[in-house]
Amino acid sequence: MSSLCASNFYPSSSSSINLFSNNPTKPFLLSLRFATSNSLPFVAPLKFSTTNHGLSSRFSSNRFQRRHFLLRCVSEESEQSLSVGNGGSEERVNVLVIGGGGREHALCYALKRSPSCDSVLCAPGNAGISSSGDATCVPDLDISDSLAVISFCQKWNVGLVVIGPEVPLVAGLANDLVKAGILTFGPTSQAAALEGSKNFMKNLCLKYNIPTAKYKTFSDASAAKEYIQEQGAPIVIKADGLAAGKGVTVAMELEEAFEAVDSMLVKGVFGSAGCQVVVEEFLEGEEASFFALVDGENAIPLESAQDHKRVGDGDTGPNTGGMGAYSPAPVLTRELQDFVMESIIHPTVKGMAEEGCKFVGVLFAGLMIEKKSGLPKLIEFNVRFGDPECQVLMMRLESDLAKVLLAACKGELSGVSLDWSKDSAMVVVMASNGYPGAYEKGSIIRNLEEAETVAPGVKVFHAGTDLDSEGNVIATGGRVLGVTAKGNDLEEARERAYSAVQQINWPGGFFRHDIGWRALRQKQVATKEE
Repeated sequence: MSSLCASNFYPSSSSSINLFSNNPTKPFLLSLRFATSNSLPFVAPLKFSTTNHGLSSRFSSNRFQRRHFLLRCVSEESEQSLSVGNGGSEERVNVLVIGGGGREHALCYALKRSPSCDSVLCAPGNAGISSSGDATCVPDLDISDSLAVISFCQKWNVGLVVIGPEVPLVAGLANDLVKAGILTFGPTSQAAALEGSKNFMKNLCLKYNIPTAKYKTFSDASAAKEYIQEQGAPIVIKADGLAAGKGVTVAMELEEAFEAVDSMLVKGVFGSAGCQVVVEEFLEGEEASFFALVDGENAIPLESAQDHKRVGDGDTGPNTGGMGAYSPAPVLTRELQDFVMESIIHPTVKGMAEEGCKFVGVLFAGLMIEKKSGLPKLIEFNVRFGDPECQVLMMRLESDLAKVLLAACKGELSGVSLDWSKDSAMVVVMASNGYPGAYEKGSIIRNLEEAETVAPGVKVFHAGTDLDSEGNVIATGGRVLGVTAKGNDLEEARERAYSAVQQINWPGGFFRHDIGWRALRQKQVATKEE
C-alpha cells in the first residue's frame, strides 16, 4: 500500500530531498514540518525529476515556517480503490477532517490509528494537532468555500471528508461534497436542521412520537410572554437557530424568562437565529449525552458519555460549551440505552427519511433522565460529535474509525458493531480566564509534553491554541485544552487527568476541580448500599 512519511526536516538555504515510494503505482502524501522564527507562511517552488520511480525536489529558501506542508508524489500509473466489505482487501483512504477544535483533534487522533486510513489532513487544524503529528494541518484552506474544499480533495486524492463543526454542515458543505462525488461523513443542510432549527426538531418529535419536553414556538414577544405567564417558572427559553451554545436560558423566575424573550425577539441579540423562540417545559433530572452513527437508514450506538456544562465547581455559573466529560456514564444504564435507541434514535432516522432528508452522520442526543419517571426525554439534537464528549469516546474506541465512517457514508452500517476499551476515560477542559465571557488571548502555555508523560494513558487535545513567533504554544480561544486520560475505572482516569492538569504551567487559564462528581457519588452510594 502507499506510505506516509513524516519528518522534522530543517533545510538549509538550498537543500534537496530524495523521495522514494514503496509502491510506484499509487500516490502518497509526505508531511514536512518546517521551522522558522518568522510566522509568515512560505515554501519555495518545487522542481521534480523522476528516475526509477524516485522523486527529487529542491528547495531554495532563506526562511521556513514551522508548519506542515504536503507533497504529493504520483507515478504515471494508477490503482483502483478497493471497497470496504466483510472480507477481502480493505480500502485505505486519505481523510480530511474539517474543523480546528478539540473535537477535531480527537477525531484525527482516532483516524491516525485506523488501519483503513493512509493519512489524516485537518483544515484548518491548530498548533497542537500539527505538532502532535496526529494530522497534517492545512490552515490556509477556506472551509467556508465549498469549491476550494472540493478542489483540495480532488488534488490530494481525499477519499473521505469528516465534517466536525455544525456551522459548515448547516451551510451545506456536505451537500456540495457529495454532489462532487466525495464521500462525506456529515448530514446535508436539510438534515442538519435537526440542530439548526429547534422548532424543526420539536415538530419532528411531535409528528413521530419522540419523547421530549412540552413546547410552543413564538415570533411575537407579547404572545410568548403571555404563554410563559400561564405556564409559570421555572421554564426554558431557546433561540430557534444556532447561537454558539448561548441561545438557551433556564429561567427560574418569570422576570428572567421575559428578559430572555426580549433579548431574542426585541433586541435581536442572536440575529436571525433568534427571530423565533421555543418556550419549553422545564425538566428536572440528570443530563446525559447519547451518540449514534447513522447511514440514512440504519443507526448504531456509540458508548455513553456525560459532560459538565456549567463553568464553575458544583455546577454553578453560566453554561459553556462543556468544561469536562467522562465515559461511560453510569446514569445511562444498558436498559436506558436500549430505550433511547428504540424510542428516540430509530424514530428520528425513520422520520427524517420519510420527510425526504435522510440523515448521514452522527446524531448527538442531549437527554434529560427525568427524576419523576426515570426515563430519558430529548432536550436537543446536535448533528456532530460533542465537544468535549468526543475526546473521551475517541480515547476508548478500539475499532477502525475510518472503516466505520466509510460504511456510514455508503449506507452499509447494518450489522456493524464497534469495539470499545473497558477502561473509563475523563477529560478536564482548561479554559482562558474570563470564559465564557470576554477572555484573555495570547498567554503562553508550558509543560504540555510533561503533562502527557505524567501517567499512562494521558493525551492533551488542543482546541484554541497557536504558536507565537518564538514557537511557544499560546491560548487563542475560550476553551483551549482538553486534558484526557484513561484508567481502569473512573477514579483512576480522574486521578491521571488531574495529575496531568497540575503539570501544565498556564497562569492564564482555569479548570473545574470536580469533573465526574455525579458518577463518583453514584458509585459511593452503590458501595454503601452493598
